[in-house]
Amino acid sequence: MEDSAAVAGLLWDKWLPAALRTLVAEMLPGGELDGRALVVWLAGVHDIGKATPAFACQVDELANAMRDHGLEMRSRQAMGPDRRLAPHGLAGQLLLGEWLEERHGWAPGRTGQFTVAVGGHHGTPPEHGQIKAAFAHEELLRTPGPSASVWRSVQHELLDVVAERFGVAERLGQWATVRLPQPVQVLLTALVIVSDWIASNSGLFPYFPDAAAQSDEERLASAWRGLDLPEPWRAEEPACTSAELFGSRFDLPADATPRPVQEAALKLARDMERPGLMIIEAPMGEGKTEAALAVAEVFAARSGAGGILFALPTMATGNAMFPRLLHWLDRLPGVRGQRHSVHLAHSKAALNEEFVDLMAPGGSITAVGVDDAVAFSPRQGVGRRRAGAELVAHAWLRGRKRALLASFVAGTIDQLLFAGLKSRHLALRHLAVAGKVVVIDEAHAYDTYMSVYLDRVLSWLGAYRVPVVVLSATLPAGRREELVRAYAGEGATTAAEMTDDTAYPLLTAVAPGGTAVRRRPEASARDTAVEVERFDDDLHVLADRLKDELVGGGCALVVRNTVKRVLETAQVLRAKFGDDRVTVAHSCFVDLDRAAKDSHLLRRFGPPASADGDRPLDGHVVVASQVAEQSLDIDFDLLVSDLCPVDLLLQRMGRLHRHQRGPGESNRPERLRRARCLITGTDWTAPVPTPVRGSVAVYGAYVLLRSAAVLLPYLDGGPQRPVRLPVDISLLVQGAYGRDAVVPDGWEHALKEARVLFDKHRDDQAERAAVFRLGEVGRPGRPLFGWVAAGVGEADDSRAGRAQVRDSRESLEVVVVQRRADGSLATLPWLPNDRKGRKRGGLELPQEQVPTSFAARTAAACGLRLPLQFSYAETADRAIAELEQLYLPAWQGKNSPWLSDQLILALDEDCQFRLAGFSLRYSPFDGLEVIRDRD
Repeated sequence: MEDSAAVAGLLWDKWLPAALRTLVAEMLPGGELDGRALVVWLAGVHDIGKATPAFACQVDELANAMRDHGLEMRSRQAMGPDRRLAPHGLAGQLLLGEWLEERHGWAPGRTGQFTVAVGGHHGTPPEHGQIKAAFAHEELLRTPGPSASVWRSVQHELLDVVAERFGVAERLGQWATVRLPQPVQVLLTALVIVSDWIASNSGLFPYFPDAAAQSDEERLASAWRGLDLPEPWRAEEPACTSAELFGSRFDLPADATPRPVQEAALKLARDMERPGLMIIEAPMGEGKTEAALAVAEVFAARSGAGGILFALPTMATGNAMFPRLLHWLDRLPGVRGQRHSVHLAHSKAALNEEFVDLMAPGGSITAVGVDDAVAFSPRQGVGRRRAGAELVAHAWLRGRKRALLASFVAGTIDQLLFAGLKSRHLALRHLAVAGKVVVIDEAHAYDTYMSVYLDRVLSWLGAYRVPVVVLSATLPAGRREELVRAYAGEGATTAAEMTDDTAYPLLTAVAPGGTAVRRRPEASARDTAVEVERFDDDLHVLADRLKDELVGGGCALVVRNTVKRVLETAQVLRAKFGDDRVTVAHSCFVDLDRAAKDSHLLRRFGPPASADGDRPLDGHVVVASQVAEQSLDIDFDLLVSDLCPVDLLLQRMGRLHRHQRGPGESNRPERLRRARCLITGTDWTAPVPTPVRGSVAVYGAYVLLRSAAVLLPYLDGGPQRPVRLPVDISLLVQGAYGRDAVVPDGWEHALKEARVLFDKHRDDQAERAAVFRLGEVGRPGRPLFGWVAAGVGEADDSRAGRAQVRDSRESLEVVVVQRRADGSLATLPWLPNDRKGRKRGGLELPQEQVPTSFAARTAAACGLRLPLQFSYAETADRAIAELEQLYLPAWQGKNSPWLSDQLILALDEDCQFRLAGFSLRYSPFDGLEVIRDRD
């Protein structure tokens, strides 16, 4: 009890961000002194429930010693399963509540808001039914008969001593009238959990008699030095001009000026009365990421936030953001020269070399991802020093339940959405996000299912007064309104204020409980006129057209909506152009090949300064899936796209003439100096365009038809030709998603039928998402009882975890290796050397012993998520059964952390494999191809 209380005091003094200390303290009559005292006291009493028969009976020797002092109890066997009705957290909650009522005169309805921190310190606040059941079995709290008074006396004496020891005895009378907001109750619970976990670590707090030689003060100081938690970021509000700020943080040339959107976002952040939500809608390439970081710096300084969480749609975008975050941190006042914790938050972070470089030397990889496997040692100190700032992936903050507690985090949006999922230890996730500025990128990329969770998370973030920056290139006005209301409340704005405007770029800002304001900055001077043309969905016609277009050289991007169409298209184009002039990119590559593919695309098709030397001169076609829509800064002369939702089409158009190449695009081939987009993937000759089946399966017919409808005036010399970017972006998006649909003549029936299916699907998504969604923020003083009732249990960034906050089937993920002709296993032979020049291809993977750490890590970095065909129950079960035939006992357990419990898919020497009625073929050029076997 003393250790936990002492740790809680240090966490309050040295680790908890100022914003959270303020949130707790302002609810109490004594301010910050009361806040600290309350946290320390709750941590000190959190295990009072162990002073009960239900808990004490577990060890006979200790139980007998207690019986000798009049504390009678039945044996563990005699109590039977009833003992589980009073786990020590719940028992402690009941005892503390009783003590507050009897000793300090608290009203029964006022105790729960404080005592729930004790009841929930093992991750789940008690439910009303559990509380009632425990009350009905008083013998679990005190043995009936003469011993009952002895138990009561001991329990109350312990609580009296703790109250006196930590200085709250005289404060309890004033706290009796306090109504704690539910967010504060969550924070108190989380702080008790963290204090308990640290104090329970025998590596930091050795058990008696090992620590007998130290005083309590020495023991605490030694433990805190061993833990070595980096302190939170204490942001300093920048007083410099916007040009100076952006120039110093992002290494801009001396004569560079911020773009209008960046300058306006920074000014709006400075003009806001208090930090809140800011939505930045601006075209691709306008520097929204840099604007978000500049706004976050101002918001953090004014709010007392202690870090940043940058949430992105995919692991790939998270990996791309991580080095940018580190680069920014190295140039940030208040970080430079100090130690701060950083984390890359997704399930494959331990395979990211940038992140691994920050891990403490000597730390065990088992510290990544699994709390129970962490073997923390005080020797696990700091990681390597980066230029200017000492940024570490701290060992204690690398467990799956603790990772977000690091100060600076880049990760997938799932990490944020989990804060809206009823799950065990949810309070820790709230503690992690409540002390940060949260940046949400690519907000338009999240469907109805994910938005149900995102909106609920935003409502809690607003209650915590967490500053939030939302980034989107294209956001429907109705969705913008929903985000504002979720964060700031229903009174924040009205529909008319937020939807009757196609201004673009657009900044929207609102403080919690405030009224939304807008700013309309100009776009940067450069704009692009895109001529849009409908095109037949015929591969041979496409190949002939591209041959004509690229006769003088140039680079074309063909974006398909399914991997199957990517591979079919590439096969036909290679027959026309040759293998070396067609590149394939999609999601079905092993992780290392996917990373190499992204690097290849950036090197050959990136900005002029970085790619001109490698840019193909003789005509080249990249055939890609949706991976080309996000994050990659790639630039093409010609675009061909399947019909898709118009906001995504605009994202794809953002890869067309993205960078200026000479005056008037003179460095592009002459016939490709006008930006053109050919739209295919649909039958344009039908009375109503008919998208291909794969596109309908991915996006739904209604969204595709509405997108086609708003594009009609721009097609083939229509009255609004060409599409002008960024001028037409908001007009097209609002037309495709607004309440009043654009209905061309003759389309009425098709749109009506498609709308019925769309509404049914959207309602189904919302209904299913709501099952495990966290409830709304309750009124102040209402205890958190049942806060995560009927939840999912554990939630983490596993395949199953991600499926809880995304509307997707749980996919199968495998580690891909190769089986040689002699039966031995090896890593894939074509893998490139790592950054240190070490060979990764063809490494031996012995089957009778644990592979070397480097070979095992290389194999694990060849993870592959199998496509949708393998996510259906019957096929998935069959596939798992077949894959488990290659079960290698030597690769299991704690000695093989990289490969333990992984499904291994061993390609033959021709890189083929038969699985669950499908033939699989893999190559580093085309990725995975799946063909159903004929019966």
